[in-house]
Amino acid sequence: MKELGEYLKHTRIDNGVSMEEAAEDLELSTSQLENIESGNVRAFKDVYGLKQYVRRYAKYLGLDPEKVVDEFNGFLFEHTSKISLDDIKEAQRKLEEKEQKKIKSPYTIVRKKKMHIWPFVFIPVAILLLFIIIYFIISSINKAPVVDTELTAEVRKEFSNEFTY
Repeated sequence: MKELGEYLKHTRIDNGVSMEEAAEDLELSTSQLENIESGNVRAFKDVYGLKQYVRRYAKYLGLDPEKVVDEFNGFLFEHTSKISLDDIKEAQRKLEEKEQKKIKSPYTIVRKKKMHIWPFVFIPVAILLLFIIIYFIISSINKAPVVDTELTAEVRKEFSNEFTY
């Protein structure tokens, strides 16, 4: 990042722009601009915000902002790829410890929403039962009535003839 900062600084000086003038035009503080030119990444809380400052600064100086940002991304990749896995795990552990030490109030605890399964079971079963009930109602309505009046008259005659003495 120091090389990129030096490049930006030399370009600014070659263009005849003072540090204060550039900071005012970019709406940055002079200390922010000095940190960019010196390659002091640690002075910025947000690396992505720093990337936007570098992009705006390169565009302001008349440079190709994409090439400058690519150079910045290369620096970020080299910087972050040198972090060991143990350091990442240690940082994660410290973050978890910090979370555990926080004061927890019933009003500030973020509760995870539980996913209830019963609607996913109950609704299909209820729909299935509704269809079954409708089926039986329709089938009982559509049933042809049994015509037994004709048969019963003949059966009655035969039955009465057999038992008449």
